[in-house]
Amino acid sequence: MQIDRTLEPLRAVTSLFYPALCAVCHAPVTRGDYVCQDCLGKAQRIVAPFCAKCSEPFPGAIEGEFTCSNCAHRSLAFDAAVAAYRSRGVVRFVILQFKYSRQLHLRHPVAEWLLEAMNDDRLRDRNFDCVVPVPLHPARFRERGFNQAELLAKILGQRMNLTLSRPLERTRYTTTQTAFDRNDRMENLRGAFRLRKRIGVRGLRVLLVDDILTTGSTLSECARVLREAGAQSVFAVTAARA
Repeated sequence: MQIDRTLEPLRAVTSLFYPALCAVCHAPVTRGDYVCQDCLGKAQRIVAPFCAKCSEPFPGAIEGEFTCSNCAHRSLAFDAAVAAYRSRGVVRFVILQFKYSRQLHLRHPVAEWLLEAMNDDRLRDRNFDCVVPVPLHPARFRERGFNQAELLAKILGQRMNLTLSRPLERTRYTTTQTAFDRNDRMENLRGAFRLRKRIGVRGLRVLLVDDILTTGSTLSECARVLREAGAQSVFAVTAARA
C-alpha cells in the first residue's frame, strides 16, 4: 500500500503549534496519547476483595466471593458487572469530560479502561457473540449529540473482534438517576427499555457496555429485557464503578 506523504508537513506544523497535552494536567504527551502516565498512575484500581456481582470494593479482609449490600435483597438480571477503576479523581474527570463536554477523543482512554476490565477473571475466558451498548433516549441523544456507550462499545468490539449490535431502545425519557437511591433508580427505569423489532438475541452471549456503574439498575433493566428475549447470558462491563 502506498503511503500518502503529502500531509506530513502539515502534521509537523500542527504538532509544533498545537502540541499534544494531557487532558487532566495539560503536561505534554506523545501524540496519540490523551492522559499522561503520571495522571494514569493516580487512577484508583479496583482490587479484591470486591462484590462478585457488581464489583463494589470492600475495605475489609474477606476471602472468597461475597455479595455486597448494594446487591443484597434484590434480583439483578446481569450475570456480573465488571469495572476496572473507581469513578474518582482522574477517571471521573476524564469520563465526565468525554460525556458532557464533547471531548470525544477521550473515548480512547476510557475504552482502554474497558479493555482492562475484560482481563477480570469473570470475563477473561468467556466467549461473547456481540457487544451491546446501553441506549440513550432519542431526546437525550439530540441533547448530547452522541451515545457515549455506543462509542465505547464500537471500540471494544473492534479490539475484540465482536459484532456491535443495537437490539435495545430506550422508550421512556427518565429523569437523571443521580438523586435517587437504588430502589428509586430501579423504579425510575422500570419499562424504560425494550427490544427493537426484527433484532433477535435468542441464544446469544451478550456483553453489555456502559461508561459508569453506580447501583447497576440501568444495566440490570437492560439485561432483563435481553434475558426475556432469550439471551443465553448477559455480562456487563463498564470503565468505572461509582
